[in-house]
Amino acid sequence: MGKIKFATTWLDGCSGCHMSLLDIDERILDVLSAADIVYGPLVDFKDFPQGVDVTFVEGAVSSDEDEEKIIKIRQNTKTLVSFGDCAITANIPGMRNYYPTKDIFQRAYFENADINHKTPLIGIPHLLPQTRPIHEVVTVDIFLPGCPPPADVIFFAITELLQGRIPDLTGKTRFGK
Repeated sequence: MGKIKFATTWLDGCSGCHMSLLDIDERILDVLSAADIVYGPLVDFKDFPQGVDVTFVEGAVSSDEDEEKIIKIRQNTKTLVSFGDCAITANIPGMRNYYPTKDIFQRAYFENADINHKTPLIGIPHLLPQTRPIHEVVTVDIFLPGCPPPADVIFFAITELLQGRIPDLTGKTRFGK
């Protein structure tokens, strides 16, 4: 059996789950012996490829760009992992759901700005009315909770997937840890 195609990415989140992924340290070499990383912040590919076997997605769906990205990823991924609490519950990015988008822009670009009081016209994505967890937009195959998930649990999940097994995460992690 050849190497599997493995991808990671993040939507609206802090990238803490990816930092925890890096905490698997030298065990990344074990992953690389069985998988080619075909997309993500660890590699320089710009477009999400077709035929990806496993994708870990961190963060919530907050903008039209996030929504388009997760739909494309789902269409091109066999096994989609909702990676971390933001991906599963919208967590911290979802805190904005209590406020209208116009109020968020008012606070960010007028009330908190010392100079240049205006909303940028370029360079920021169009925010959706509500931030949503990934599974409200596309079908998710595996949920890997934690904020962030511990490195050992991430490594366990990856190695199980590399062996063609769905990881049993019972008792290995929980929300917020």
